Amino acid sequence: MSKPRTAYVCTACGAHSVKWQGQCPDCDAWNTLEQTAIAATPRNQRGSRAPARLADLIDDPDKRFPTGFAEFDRVLGGGLVPGSVVLLGGDPGVGKSTLLQQVAGRLPPGLNVCYATGEESLRQVAQRSHRIGMENTALRLLADTSLDNILQQATEARAQVIVIDSIQTVIAETISSAPGSVSQLRECVGRIVQHAKQNEVTVLLIGHVTKEGAIAGPRVVEHMVDTVLYFESDPSSRYTVVRAVKNRFGASSEMGVFAMTEGGFREVSNPSAIFLSGHGPARPGSVISVAWEGSRPLLVEIQALVAEGVSNYPKRLAQGVDQSRLALLVAVLQRHGGLALTQEDIFVNVVGGLRIGETAADLPVLISVVSSFRDRPPAEGLVSFGEVGLAGEVRPVRFGTERLAETAKQGFKRAIVPRANLPRRKLAGLTVIPVDRLTEALAAAFED
Repeated sequence: MSKPRTAYVCTACGAHSVKWQGQCPDCDAWNTLEQTAIAATPRNQRGSRAPARLADLIDDPDKRFPTGFAEFDRVLGGGLVPGSVVLLGGDPGVGKSTLLQQVAGRLPPGLNVCYATGEESLRQVAQRSHRIGMENTALRLLADTSLDNILQQATEARAQVIVIDSIQTVIAETISSAPGSVSQLRECVGRIVQHAKQNEVTVLLIGHVTKEGAIAGPRVVEHMVDTVLYFESDPSSRYTVVRAVKNRFGASSEMGVFAMTEGGFREVSNPSAIFLSGHGPARPGSVISVAWEGSRPLLVEIQALVAEGVSNYPKRLAQGVDQSRLALLVAVLQRHGGLALTQEDIFVNVVGGLRIGETAADLPVLISVVSSFRDRPPAEGLVSFGEVGLAGEVRPVRFGTERLAETAKQGFKRAIVPRANLPRRKLAGLTVIPVDRLTEALAAAFED
């Protein structure tokens, strides 16, 4: 083994520098270079394999392992892909270990699964297994932080699925830095990815998150793995959302909804009913919209509160939608809606802690703002979606027919949509009102 050398590694991006600098030359972050010892890995340690002919490879692109959770399979794009590496991040105590332990216990009986933990003892893992009622007694457990030993034991057990909890506790013997450091994370994840690809082994990694909510470590770690999942949990709600922010085998914005119970996680098959569970009769400032999350529509409630400003600088605050987008929409409403809101504070919230990143929420946001300003509820059983342009026009959004079908399924009677999203066939029990301008939508929303 070659002699370790000293270098300065950026904790933000993982870039190397031969000397300390106040600013990272790669990502321009300040005071992020830390001294660390880096050991050069011998070339023959990596191993080499002869290239394979494409015609000799097995033509089975749809091979996946079901996880036992339909919602988790949806987030992954249909199940676990052999040879893939999945990184799951979330706040402390949100249930990352519980969810992956349940997944490990629900995998098909023919799969050899190895669960390696560096944060808990084997007795603690066994106690949680008993609490959540896990029936897979053949699951192999390993309490170790050495990456070499974890991969060796998994290979000897012929494990086809490996769960590592967590990647920040695993160390590579060739790196002398502390666990969780930039160099350790890069080396460990690199070797895990190589092991998964060469041996067709699926690896599930748990990652810690920073105070900003991002997975701790250099950004290159997320680029190396195949799938990155995040827990989105509201402390005031018993429901948890798992969202894919990167997925090489499915939609990158897919989400799954789970409910935490005494027996572990339980999947929610109808999220629209959950997010609308507290919605009653029409109220001022409340409008139902249809968001598109991954590969399915989801009905959500958007609330607005318009109050008289107490300062010369009116507030524009939003939770669940883009705040800068809210300021733009309010300006459009003042120009093309005929409302003077320059002295009003405006607050918008998406109920349930859900975040909507598409422009289909423009129209329901404006309807809710007008409803709160006039202290007048919109029409009973109303749903709306659509993008609003700067000229006051209502633009179409994708998957309009599918959104309307979900609206009719949930029992709503009226829908205000862009004219280009008008379905070709009439939906039973649903009256669709097509609009071209914002003024038309506001008039239709408050019809008696």
